[in-house]
Amino acid sequence: MADADSAPLEPQGDSGASDRVRFATNAAPQGTFDHEKIRHGVRLLLEGIGLDLQEPAIEGTPDRVARMYDEIFAGLLVDSGEVLEVMFEEGHDELILQRDIPLASVCEHHLIPFIGRAHVGYIPNERGAITGLSKLARLVDVTAKRPNVQERITTQIADTMVERLAPRGVIVVIEAEHLCLTMRGVRKPGSMTVTSAVRGIMREDPRSRAEAMALATGRSHAPG
Repeated sequence: MADADSAPLEPQGDSGASDRVRFATNAAPQGTFDHEKIRHGVRLLLEGIGLDLQEPAIEGTPDRVARMYDEIFAGLLVDSGEVLEVMFEEGHDELILQRDIPLASVCEHHLIPFIGRAHVGYIPNERGAITGLSKLARLVDVTAKRPNVQERITTQIADTMVERLAPRGVIVVIEAEHLCLTMRGVRKPGSMTVTSAVRGIMREDPRSRAEAMALATGRSHAPG
């Protein structure tokens, strides 16, 4: 009997593709990937670098990669804004900030991961409409689950919050290490790329922006 506290098992096989997307995003998928094309492409790649597809450790790799893409690219198949649909009017009119949200995505240039953390905050609208803190973390996760660049993820998160929450201000800061800079090219392990996006009062008022940036990053920022 499975332990009641253990994590749910990942759905297997092509028939479980939609379930894997739900498993990864907690959202209903709007389609599925072409697994046969993915498997064919992976076979060609493995053959291209000289690997033997009959090796026991390799023969199942095309199928494993196809199933993995259902999870790590699940954001392509769902509407990221749907995670913010649950809102509450609490009358709160000051900054709400969630720091250090783990983030993992795949660089669309080399198909190598970049991993880091996001800091996401907003000032609610005049009605004091807020969303759950778990929804901010899920928005980051769903937006990152696609081939991407860090700059675009940062902007997409901010714009989705503006569209769905209609807040007075938004700030998004992402810090990430790109393995394409660690494993190849300039080979600079540990170097971090930082991107930010601000909207509304955070963009218009230097003091609000400086306060939010300081809280988001844990560093002092003088307004200016």
